[in-house]
Amino acid sequence: METQELRKIYHRTERLTLIILLIALPAFGMVYLYHNSGSISKDLPQLSGFFNGFLMTFSVTLLVGQYWAFHVNLKKSFAQTELLEKVKIYTKATSQRFLFLFLVSICSTIGLLFSGNPLFIIIFALTLVFFSLAKPSPDRMTRLMKLKKEDREILREIARPQ
Repeated sequence: METQELRKIYHRTERLTLIILLIALPAFGMVYLYHNSGSISKDLPQLSGFFNGFLMTFSVTLLVGQYWAFHVNLKKSFAQTELLEKVKIYTKATSQRFLFLFLVSICSTIGLLFSGNPLFIIIFALTLVFFSLAKPSPDRMTRLMKLKKEDREILREIARPQ
């Protein structure tokens, strides 16, 4: 029974991460192509210097904050003895992390659209690195939560398609 609940939690988190990626990537891709296209007239208003700087600072702060918040939340799992509770803490921290990263991707997209500043491309590239590093997998979960061998095997089992 616990395995079914673990499987459900794991797949729900995996689905959330994929949905967020499916929204963030095409949105930024369209803005990036729009920005680099020479044939489209760009009648968009320009961001003021303050708002441009605010979006950049906010995005970088969120990038640092998501890393910090994830690891602070993950440390709570070390006090738990049951695998189910550890996985619940991990998936909650991962969901929160992906929502932070989604917010950074939206800020980068808006910033690039209205200012054309290439630093937003760099911020988005860093966000993609964190998306890649944060995607849940049994090996990553085992390493980050420092699980025993039996728990490792259970995680590998729940990650397999049914």
